[in-house]
Formats: sequence, structure tokens, C-alpha cells
Amino acid sequence: MSEPDYTALIEAALTAHELAYAPYSQFQVGAAVLTASGRIFRGGNLENAAYPMTVCAERVALFSAYAAGERTIVALAVVTPTAAVASPCGACRQVIFELAPQSRIILLNRAGHQRLTTPHALLPDGFGPTQLDEARAT
Repeated sequence: MSEPDYTALIEAALTAHELAYAPYSQFQVGAAVLTASGRIFRGGNLENAAYPMTVCAERVALFSAYAAGERTIVALAVVTPTAAVASPCGACRQVIFELAPQSRIILLNRAGHQRLTTPHALLPDGFGPTQLDEARAT
């Protein structure tokens, strides 16, 4: 089975990459999510001089979609300025695992190299709502 055309999603992630606010690290990351309704939400990383307040691009895009009432994420594209395709950080993997568990993830760099993956491949044996439900049932 061939992958759907994610061109618009990737273009949105590239735009988000350009708009990212990364004055301290200079590591601009862009992300975009495609919802089941066909809407695309983008997000860039947003750094802050108080470093713990920084928010990653993946979470900005996912939270934007959820804030708009979207609950089914079909795909997520993430663009990094690296020579090799980079994966999301641990915090983002956890959020992706819960908010977009069935999504396709397209990881790419500015040179256009890409890798397709899934939330479960990024966070095998991840902790989520299922474990909380099991704990409450006992």
C-alpha cells in the first residue's frame, strides 16, 4: 500500500520551521499535523530565556489542533535543521503517543531526506491512558 501524498503537510512543517523562534539554540524545528477533517495545524519551537519554558514544535502543533477541537490526528511532519533526520525528544514522543497514537510520522531534514515512522516505533511500550484505566480497575 502506498503512502498518501503528504506534500501540503510537509510544506506546512517547512513554513513552521522558518517561523520558529529559536534565538538561543539556533535549532529551528517545524511541525505540522494533519487531522481527519483535513485541517493542517503547524507549530514551531518557541524558546524562552528561561529555558524550561521552551515548547517544542511538535507539541505546539498538536496542542493547536486539540485546542481547535480536533481529536483524530492522521499524520505529523517534523522538520529539523540537521544533516541526518532527527527524532522528536522524549517529551514530544510521550505527547505524540497519547494525542496521535495512530498517526503516521514523517521526519525530515532541510535537505529533504525523510523517514516514516509511528508513535509506537518512537516510544515502544509507552505509558498512556490504558495503564491508567488498568490501575483504576484494580
